Amino acid sequence: MVSPRTLHAALAGQLTAAEIPDADFDAKCMIEQVTGRKFYDMMPLSDAQAEQARAMADRRVTGEPLQYILGEWEFYGLRLFVGEGVLIPRPDTETLVDAILERISRNAAPVILDLCSGSGCIALALRENLPHAQVHAVEKSDKALLYLRKNAAYHGGRITIHQHDVLDVHAADGFSGADVIVSNPPYLTAEEMAELQTEVRHEPAMALEGGGDGLLFYREIPKIWKKSLRPGGVLAFEVGDAQAEDVAAILAENGFADIRILPDLAGISRVVLGIFPE
Repeated sequence: MVSPRTLHAALAGQLTAAEIPDADFDAKCMIEQVTGRKFYDMMPLSDAQAEQARAMADRRVTGEPLQYILGEWEFYGLRLFVGEGVLIPRPDTETLVDAILERISRNAAPVILDLCSGSGCIALALRENLPHAQVHAVEKSDKALLYLRKNAAYHGGRITIHQHDVLDVHAADGFSGADVIVSNPPYLTAEEMAELQTEVRHEPAMALEGGGDGLLFYREIPKIWKKSLRPGGVLAFEVGDAQAEDVAAILAENGFADIRILPDLAGISRVVLGIFPE
């Protein structure tokens, strides 16, 4: 048997020596994962559990993301399964969910399309908070679809999943009358892709790279998908740092009105949305 505090000190020391940020937090998460208990309510670990936690720490010192090692992460209060091949849900994206929920009554029954759905974090968070919504999650990647389907099943299978390339000019043909289109598309520039931190390099490039200037998906999605919106419907994007004004201009060029830029909790412009004209 191994004391949780002793093991935590050893793991945190190993991670700190490897210059892993938030070493104490990561070590605690690993121990909680192998025991299934909160750290403050933990009994001594078996030798097998301790060895499993040590193996996690060995993976972490190579730069593998904590979320992949744990196999799950929380987003908007929901447990989501993640792993190699799917983008890790991030707190910034909760701003996009907030922006939609602030505009739609919980009692409404909107049709929502989530493009580049990945793990399904946005689609599932909206469905959880809009119980009468019809939510469609659209994703291209085979690997990401595995997690999207697993997460949807875990949360009751209440969204509809479609495999499409959202940049295909015919991808939107089967969708019409949507009240909301929401997307957190790939938006890193070629320069940013070349400078990625070790952790982020573990995530799928196709979920990160948005063309040379990072704006490819923002240019194409409004052109291809606006026909799927009803008049008065909302198109809302998560955007990268310093992209908000460019994306707002793209929406204006595509006929959207009442365009707004919304900040995340750090005050960074994170969401751009517009209304399809009546």
